[in-house]
Amino acid sequence: MNRILLVEDDLSLIDGLEFSLNKNGFQVDTVRTIKAAFGQLSKVEYDLLLLDLTLPDGTGFDICKHVREYSMMPIIFLTASDEEVNIVMGLDMGGDDYITKPFRLNELMSRIKALLRRAGMANRSTSELKSNGIIIKLDENRVIKNNNVLELTGAEYRLLCLLMQNPNQILTRMLILDRLWDENGSFVDDNTLSVYVRRLRSKVEDDPQKPSSILTVRGVGYRWNEKDPK
Repeated sequence: MNRILLVEDDLSLIDGLEFSLNKNGFQVDTVRTIKAAFGQLSKVEYDLLLLDLTLPDGTGFDICKHVREYSMMPIIFLTASDEEVNIVMGLDMGGDDYITKPFRLNELMSRIKALLRRAGMANRSTSELKSNGIIIKLDENRVIKNNNVLELTGAEYRLLCLLMQNPNQILTRMLILDRLWDENGSFVDDNTLSVYVRRLRSKVEDDPQKPSSILTVRGVGYRWNEKDPK
């Protein structure tokens, strides 16, 4: 049974969340402050963190930053604001997803299950990635679609690997630039990233003009839309 820590101070929301989480087979502990959250995290190992942004003694960003110092457990932000600055800040800080209040509980449960599934997959070593008819043979640095090997540049290959390794997860433009380009000591600006995305779409999408795998999240970044999750 997966164990979830819910950090939320709205009593009217807590009851519904706890009921739905328990109904879906999760064990949930609930705290209402940052101090209480730190106490729980110091003594219990959790599988996922549901984190409200606005708390009585600070913000959820403080908890996210603390957790990312020692753990890659999935983090979902529960935010009453759909302001772009908050969404981007949370994702850049290491959050995996966000959902804006008011939200449908069924949608939240689906997102939780997807993140937990991906976290479980990430813990298992693999030599290839498969999604949407695309196969990446990691040990051979080859990408195959419809039994044909795709001719990708090094940058396109790294970008595709990053997207497919994080299916249905929003990756900010800043995160992508940091992960892909800094490791080689080369500078690639934001406009160049857009060019790489466009070129990659032309090679992996059935219809590059109407992409169904590499989706743009306007003002934030990109998301690999996994249509056939394993």
